[in-house]
Order: sequence, then C-alpha cells, then structure tokens
Amino acid sequence: MRPTRNSYSYPRETISTDIAGNEALFRQLFEHCFDIVFQRVELSGECSILMVYIDGMIDKNVFNSSFFQSWLMEKSSESSHKTIDFSVLKEHFSALRPTHNEHRLKEITEAVLQASLAVFVDGHPEAILMDTSGWEHRGVDEPASEMAIRGPRESFSETLVINTTLIRRRIQTPELKLDPVVLGTFSKTKVVIAYVDGVARPDLIELVKQRVSRIRMDIILDTGFIEEFIEDKSFTPFPQVMNTERPDIVVANLMEGKIAILIDGTPYVLLVPITFWTAFQAAEDYYERFLYSTLIRWTRFILFSVSLFLPSLYVAITTFHPQLLPTNFLLSITSAREGVPFPAVIEALLMEFLFEGLREAGVRLPKAVGSAVSIVGALVIGEAAVNAGIVSAPMVIIVSITGIASFAIPRYNMGIAFRILRFPLLLISGALGLFGIAMGTIIIMIHMAKLESFGVPFLSPIAPFQPDKIKDVLIRAPWEKITALKRR
Repeated sequence: MRPTRNSYSYPRETISTDIAGNEALFRQLFEHCFDIVFQRVELSGECSILMVYIDGMIDKNVFNSSFFQSWLMEKSSESSHKTIDFSVLKEHFSALRPTHNEHRLKEITEAVLQASLAVFVDGHPEAILMDTSGWEHRGVDEPASEMAIRGPRESFSETLVINTTLIRRRIQTPELKLDPVVLGTFSKTKVVIAYVDGVARPDLIELVKQRVSRIRMDIILDTGFIEEFIEDKSFTPFPQVMNTERPDIVVANLMEGKIAILIDGTPYVLLVPITFWTAFQAAEDYYERFLYSTLIRWTRFILFSVSLFLPSLYVAITTFHPQLLPTNFLLSITSAREGVPFPAVIEALLMEFLFEGLREAGVRLPKAVGSAVSIVGALVIGEAAVNAGIVSAPMVIIVSITGIASFAIPRYNMGIAFRILRFPLLLISGALGLFGIAMGTIIIMIHMAKLESFGVPFLSPIAPFQPDKIKDVLIRAPWEKITALKRR
C-alpha cells in the first residue's frame, strides 16, 4: 500500500446562504459520483430546500414514512411563503431521527459520506444533518472459524453497531466503556476501544489508546491493518494480539481486565494483552465440566508438541541417532527408505512443503471443492510418491500426523507461528541431530521469554511464576476454585 496522503483540501471552510451556490459547490465536490443524490423541494417555483445523501447507504423507510411524505407535500403546495422557518424544519426532521446543525463544509461532506442526510435551506448559512444510516448488512450468524459443540452460536458481523450491541447485551453495566476513534485518511473507519472500567488497568487503557491513535493510514479495512501497528514486536512469528469473532470470548476477556478493539466493516475483534497459553484455550473449555476441559487442554499441549517436534525428531533420530530405536523398528524404517534418493531432511522438507501447499489450496478454493481437493490430493500424491520411490511411507505418516496435530490448536494465528518454526527446526535437526533440536528449542524459549504483550510477559503466569493465576492455564479448575478478579 502506498504511503499515507494528506487530507483532502476543501475549496472553502463554510457554506453560504445561497442554496444554489451550495448545490453547485457540492456537485463539484462529488463530481463523477453517480450515487450522490441531490433532491429539491420547490416552493412557489423557487428552490427552497435541497437534500443531499448517498443512495444505498440511507434508510429508505425514513423517506417512505407517511410523516415525511405528507410534510413534503404540504410544503410543496404552500404558495404564500417564500422561505421556511429553519427551527420548524429542524423539529420536523428531529421527529424522525437525531439531527444537528453544521456550517463547516468539511464536516457536512464527511457526514454525508457517513450516511447522513444533509438538508440546506435557502437563506440559512447552516445545514441540518440527520442520521439516516440504513444500508444492507449481514445478520448475526454462527461463527465460521471458531466452532463449538456447546455454547452460544452468535458471531460478530461487519456492522459495528451490531457488534457493540452483542457485547452490551452481555455486560449490562455503565462501567462498560466504548470509546470511539476514527482512523484512515480516506476510509474514516470507526474504531471502538472497549473495556470495563475498574477491571482493566488504567495504564493499559492509556497505552492501547496511545497506540491506536498514532496509526496513520489512508484506509483501514480490517483488524489486521491495526494489529501490526499496536503489537510490541513485529519481527517475531508469535502474535501478541488475539483476534476472535465470538462475542462470548470477548466478554469473558473483558471481565478479566483485557481490552477489545472493534472495527467497523469486519467481524473480527482484537483482544489485548495475550499470553502464549491463550493459544490452547477454547470457548468450549468453559461450557463443559472441568475434568473434560482439562483433559482436552492437555491433549492440545501434546498435539502442539507433536506438530512442532515430530518431523525434526524423526529426521534427527534416523540420520544421527538410529541406536535410540528398537532393532525391529529400525529395520522396518530402513527397508521402507530403501531406494529413496533423498536424505531424510530433504524428504521431510519436500513433504511438509507439499502438505502446506495442499492446505493453502483447500482454503482458497470454493468450499464445495476445497476440502475434497486437499484430502484427495494428499492421499493421491502421497501414495503416488511412495510408489515412485521419491519418499518413504514412514515420512508420509509422520507428515500426516503432524498436519492433523496442528489443526488441534484453537487459535489460528498461533498455529501459523508453530508451522513457521517447524521448518527451521527441521533444518537444524538435519544438520546437528538432537543437539540441534535442543539448541533450537532453547532459542525459541529465550525469544518467548523476552516477548511482551502490552507490558505482560508472553509466558506469564508460568514465567514469571504467579501461583494465584495458574488455575486456568495448564488446567481448567472448577468454577468455585477460580477466584473472581478483584476491582483495582
């Protein structure tokens, strides 16, 4: 994306009392914009009222209402007055939607672009701005990327007001604060910083507001535009900001003292700060009994270790430490690899790259064929590669188990980090064996220990150790044992 441009330069600061001049000015501003509507109401053959709005972004029910239409017909039929009382006109519009007066050209233009109706009256230096937003939007559907067997079925949509309503319906207290910010030189995207006053730390609230307010871009389309601006370190595979489309997850994190960032036009909400352990927590953990949730959480830990280390361990052991394997198992692997022209590390890299390609193809293709292509492609290509002697059957099994294990991580962006780290671990295991894996693991641990998310250590509450906060990290303790957050 190109560098941020300066704001648009308006020809003058305020509008005039001449309605014809104002119409000419706005027609010049919105030249070659077919969706801008200029609607006049004539009085005794003279232009008395000019309404300017964007077709498709306003609520048609406002214009079709009997009150509005009857008033227009009444004023159009009057012949004894050459002007209209400005205050009376505003009262009529206020009966439909909230209104306010504005005389500055820039503010009027931006209001029209944000789905307001601008009403100009001949002889008055101000315009009446009425909020008439009412474009078509997607309703509240089920979450597409964070499915759960038990729990709420609601997800955020692309409309900011709907998203804030979903949160407000669950936290019915004036202590829930929704601070608005406008970002984007051209997009004028509405951003809301949500937190619970008295639960979130004041210094954290101020830090989030500072980082969001310093963002300078032409256009903001999604939370991903903001995420890279507000995170502590960019050159790391680990995300320091969590995104979700589930209102229940946002509400739960708000009550833990975290801060949510909502953006108009996207169903994903950002949550800060986060830790490494957030990657293994799913919404369903808190809707099932604690024994089942703890068992599933430990299953995720094991599968995470499998997805990160299994290919590297296979390469290291078969290449440098075959004495660690039982004799029968070693003979089985050796016979399977007989005739394979590549060393184990090249074989593993080839299969991993192929698997990532199939996964990406499955995501980009239409849903009707995406899953079929990824599954059938993996089976057919894997079988053909084994029969052709390019790769061995054990390597196909290892890569398949690794891919399945990676899908068990609830947070998609954290799963991407583990997929990235798998390749350097493969290379170092092919060069140095188990010593290389140990060295790579230590480097990763040191890197994570140095990371922070808005001042919170990435590995907390394990490092540094905080015994009062581990009841929902490695295990999911019973609800009666999880102490509620105290008001600071």
